[in-house]
Amino acid sequence: MTRKYLALDIEIAKLIPFGQDEWWNYRPLGITCAATYDGNSAPRLWSGKTIDGDVAPFMQVQEVIELVNYLQDATRQGYTILTWNGLGFDIPVIADESGLWQTCRALARSHCDMMFHIFCLRGHTLGLDKAAKGMGLRGKPSGMSGELAPRYWAEGKWAIVLDYVAQDARTTYDLAVKVEQQGVLKWVSERSGNQQIPLPGGWLTVEQALALPLPDTSWMKNPLPRSKFTAWLNQP
Repeated sequence: MTRKYLALDIEIAKLIPFGQDEWWNYRPLGITCAATYDGNSAPRLWSGKTIDGDVAPFMQVQEVIELVNYLQDATRQGYTILTWNGLGFDIPVIADESGLWQTCRALARSHCDMMFHIFCLRGHTLGLDKAAKGMGLRGKPSGMSGELAPRYWAEGKWAIVLDYVAQDARTTYDLAVKVEQQGVLKWVSERSGNQQIPLPGGWLTVEQALALPLPDTSWMKNPLPRSKFTAWLNQP
């Protein structure tokens, strides 16, 4: 491994209509829980607590700030934050909920978003579950998804959601390590069959990925621009 990683994943409180990817229009989203994982022991779980110590509907501002401080401390200790689509979702949501925009922008630029790295190379996105299973990993729990997590949390099925966010953080970490060990990311495309991307140098940070040349997307009907993921980094 070229880096010491700390994987991060969050789940939100607000129900977003299925198929809507413009989550920004539905903010504030609220964060129900998060998980961080450094490859040792079990993932660390984060969630809101009531005065009585029970699970809360969402994390309060100070609780999200504590998560940001933890991520900052980890980077000072030599860890690289690791996500799958954290640039386009997890970290800007954390910024919105904590109010620590400048701090989160710095974290976002210096962290490894594996999905964004693939996007910069290929011009298309890729799901964590598909990438994980392509590399022979377990992937996401059967019958569970990020779309269902807010509903389950609202129904009091906290254990299911906490298990889900923990598994996503673990999968993110395990995928990063396995790809670096093998020097390649493999997955199966429904349209194109077996696919792979050589990654002999390991994962790039967001800052490094942004320096890559733009890929050929002439074959795509509606290719996404990089600004889809990066626009919030440059807002005042």
